[in-house]
Amino acid sequence: MPTANTASCFIGTANRGFALYAQDEIRRFFQGAKCAELSEQEVFLIQAPLLREQAIAVIQESMPIFLRHIQPVDWISPIARAESDIYSLIKFIKTHISFRSGERVAVQIRKKDRIELPYAPAELRESISSMLESEFQIEAVARDADWILSVYLTDEQAYIGYSRPTDNLSDWSGGAIRFQREAEQISRAKFKLLEAELVFGLNYSAFSTVLDIGAAPGGWTSLLLERGLLVTAVDPGVMHPSLIQHPRLTIHRANAGDVQFPDHSFDLLVCDMSWSPRQMAQLLLPVLDSLRPGGTAIITLKLLHGKPFQTVKDISRTFASKLELIQAKQLFHNRDEVTLFLLKR
Repeated sequence: MPTANTASCFIGTANRGFALYAQDEIRRFFQGAKCAELSEQEVFLIQAPLLREQAIAVIQESMPIFLRHIQPVDWISPIARAESDIYSLIKFIKTHISFRSGERVAVQIRKKDRIELPYAPAELRESISSMLESEFQIEAVARDADWILSVYLTDEQAYIGYSRPTDNLSDWSGGAIRFQREAEQISRAKFKLLEAELVFGLNYSAFSTVLDIGAAPGGWTSLLLERGLLVTAVDPGVMHPSLIQHPRLTIHRANAGDVQFPDHSFDLLVCDMSWSPRQMAQLLLPVLDSLRPGGTAIITLKLLHGKPFQTVKDISRTFASKLELIQAKQLFHNRDEVTLFLLKR
């Protein structure tokens, strides 16, 4: 392990199957960084050749695409994979971490895949939270915390970190953003657009007119209508019946390449087409003039050929004359895709 005065250690998390790309990012950020898998294709240990705060600053400034979450590792405690772990971890935390009365602390517990424990992570979380509330008079919360106490359990030890939520890239445990499915929800695609709003710091309600390319069956359209926008949906497919008569929705049953709109008609453009990146970009290019200067575009990019970094570069270059790429991110609700946040030039 790195020594405390020369380097730092983190647990990194990516979407399943994309951990190697996240590790590539880490090695690009830090010359000499080392990564070791903890949980198959998803969670890995990072040894960075910088002090903790310096390493966090580098990661944040670099805006990784595939690295979804980091947990600083400040301490390591042995575990026996027995009920006694709960007592020993509580004792370890009480001994090593100083808590201030009245602060809001989120306790996040995760474990390596396929290890058997006689207690559930939720049981350990509740036990630690109860101890913190009674011993230190902190408020144990799930969201909007001042601090996050993270514990990652492996076969023989627990990796423990105590950090500000902003230090972790995401304040959700492991970066796994969870939304509650609604009874009348059209599709789970809605979660991608909700997550993009959080990750990119947007507020859809602040926009007025939106063009939704590849809209059917209407998961993204439904969310944008809920936020009060005037929506123009383009797709040769059929929209969900619940949307058809909506007074703020105009539907064009056509391909993106077969429609034209006046310049500067929209201040938001969203696209979630299931096409190859090159086909999607070529279809979308003629439509981009309908987006106002300074307007926002949220576009998902399907990763089909095993070269994701090059794919993002190629599509960004294709759009470069009309759109500036602000951030590319593989969201928790993305599968084999990346979401792009762009602004109209």
